[in-house]
Amino acid sequence: PGIYVCAKCGHELFSSRAKYEHSSPWPAFTETLREDSVSKRQERPGALKVSCGKCGNGLGHEFLNDGPKRGQSRF
Repeated sequence: PGIYVCAKCGHELFSSRAKYEHSSPWPAFTETLREDSVSKRQERPGALKVSCGKCGNGLGHEFLNDGPKRGQSRF
């Protein structure tokens, strides 16, 4: 339980309340902690490249409409 932060700069990214089980080997979250927690850019249809909102460290992807509920994204 708690807050997940960027490994490079410590910027707060996700709350454990937004974490859920997914078939991916990496942690999956439905939302960021704050609007400025991450920056996003289109990588391909249905997937955005996600970086730390403070230092730009690469964090993976946001997969649109792939969350646990209809219409939710998965980080």
